[in-house]
Amino acid sequence: MAGGAAGRWAVLGALVWGCALALQGGMLYPRDSPSRERRELGGLWSFRADFSDNRRQGFEQQWYRRPLRELGPTMDMPVPSSFNDVGQDGRLRSFVGWVWYEREVILPQRWTQDLYTRVVLRIGSAHYHALVWVNGIHVAEHEGGHLPFEADISRLVQTGPLSSCRITIAINNTLTPHTLPPGTIQYQKDTSKYPKGYFVQNTDFDFFNYAGLHRPVLLYTTPTTYIDDIAVTTDVDQGTGLVNYQIFVQGSDHFELKVRLLDEDGGVVAQGTGAQGQLQVPSAHLWWPYLMHEHPAYLYALEVRLTAQTAAGSTSDFYTLPVGIRTVAVTKRQFLINGKPFYFHGVNKHEDADIRGKGFDWPLLVKDFNLLRWLGANAFRTSHYPYAEEVMQLCDRYGIVVIDESPGVGIVLPESYDNVSLHHHLEVMEELVRRDKNHPAVVMWSVANEPTSFLEPAAYYFKTVIAHTKALDPSRPVTFVTRVDSASDLGAPYVDVICVNSYYSWYHDYGHMEVIQVQLTTQFEKWYQVYQKPIIQSEYGADTIAGFHQDPPLMFSEEYQKDLLEHYHWVLDQKRKEYVVGELIWNFADFMTDQSPMRALGNKKGIFTRQRQPKSAAFLLRDRYWKIANETMYHLSAMKSWCLGNSPFTSKSKNYFSTA
Repeated sequence: MAGGAAGRWAVLGALVWGCALALQGGMLYPRDSPSRERRELGGLWSFRADFSDNRRQGFEQQWYRRPLRELGPTMDMPVPSSFNDVGQDGRLRSFVGWVWYEREVILPQRWTQDLYTRVVLRIGSAHYHALVWVNGIHVAEHEGGHLPFEADISRLVQTGPLSSCRITIAINNTLTPHTLPPGTIQYQKDTSKYPKGYFVQNTDFDFFNYAGLHRPVLLYTTPTTYIDDIAVTTDVDQGTGLVNYQIFVQGSDHFELKVRLLDEDGGVVAQGTGAQGQLQVPSAHLWWPYLMHEHPAYLYALEVRLTAQTAAGSTSDFYTLPVGIRTVAVTKRQFLINGKPFYFHGVNKHEDADIRGKGFDWPLLVKDFNLLRWLGANAFRTSHYPYAEEVMQLCDRYGIVVIDESPGVGIVLPESYDNVSLHHHLEVMEELVRRDKNHPAVVMWSVANEPTSFLEPAAYYFKTVIAHTKALDPSRPVTFVTRVDSASDLGAPYVDVICVNSYYSWYHDYGHMEVIQVQLTTQFEKWYQVYQKPIIQSEYGADTIAGFHQDPPLMFSEEYQKDLLEHYHWVLDQKRKEYVVGELIWNFADFMTDQSPMRALGNKKGIFTRQRQPKSAAFLLRDRYWKIANETMYHLSAMKSWCLGNSPFTSKSKNYFSTA
């Protein structure tokens, strides 16, 4: 589709990234290579919550200057994890304020004595506001959970005889109208009902505000002249894959760059030189979503080798980036991957399970991906915050398509649309695009979930955020997820795909499933009439208590969840023949929320329990998703056969994927 929208986006994308992201610095995922080493700092850290009235005792006593154990009682805290559910102190579970983490690290001698080696501390996620010290020296500050940040600590660890360093991280989980997600602190001043100074954290999102070091913390090294960032966009021209690359280097202006693209067998298929260029791959293996092609999720490897001259002589750096060649485009009625219509049939997820909270966990991650493949799901939305980098990497490998969403959930108050909030939202989108721009699995950005987009300031706010995101990455469409009706939504004119959440016969018309089909049909027809854009049913579902059965169906029974889904599916089957391009169930699995009379130990809309066991609805969706997958594969095979002059109806088997 060279010369088409995808081609124009790809070229412009490389130019814009060169301007925008170079200013922010790179965020390449730390990988071992001949020139780089990484060391994970997972395990038990010392931990202490600041329970003082003003939550400032740690700063007043400068806890970062000495080991935490010398300043008061500490507890062991696993990293990564959420701190809320690990201990037995009820105060910690709902704690709001500053908590402190500490870890003593022994460094390899070569890291501390080689002055031409950079030593970098990387925090994968600290929710929400983090301050970092190394050996009592402040090295970093970051606002916003869910995304990584770094600090070059070379000078601190290479200036003395010590081979160890003490890392101290203070984290504050307080949410305000200007954070993302927003929140408010409510002080209860009636001392006849509440203790003096009593306050609570209020939020407008329906999941628990887990906090802590949620993602891996690690140290890694690079040479002092190093590859800082790589930006890749891809296109296809009559079977030839086009890989446009731009490479950013820090530490020297005198260097050479050699680039090679390797296939999955390690063979060189294209090569180039210089900081930017285009690699051409004849008869390229395209990256396809799994369930859509006989060879899905094909990944090439982009090898970048840097050679530079320093005062100590020649130095080199080496980095390998997985690359999937694919295109994404949107028409009035279709979402296209590699020029073929793509239908999202998948889930919304939360990084939430048992006492880990939102802490990254490999066994849980692999289990979830096995369940996705069992289910026949081809996509998910990162509701309602960016997931770990390792999740994105598995999506690339397994062919799971991702709608990558920012933490823009709970934007409901007028003050959350002011310039302070807008500026922070733009920064978050820069960090998200910078981190995830090279993942072929990411096919669309979502800037928010269920904002009050009918408020007057929302028009300028979302116009600005969406335009900024498109400028950062013109190669992907941009959306946000709405629950406002089509006549009132002031942000919808600026999105490429309409994503709508609705819970008919759940949050209203309780128990009356006979109204679902007419209400859902009306919803789709009104949105398409106004905007003439493809539509995704981005959320729908019903709370269900596993093992609770009622016939005739009653709310919270497994039968009610199944019947409600079937009513939605009847309409979706009609409209996916027209302009509906996706359906994402809410939710993949049950998850924890704040305590309230509405929620019995969390949100129960999962088709799996929080322990990843299936409810009846999981089997219903499995049959549906595999049926859609079979139809999609048969349709694509038929198109291919006709192009070759063969009739697909002579095939002995039309079942391209077994549900066994």
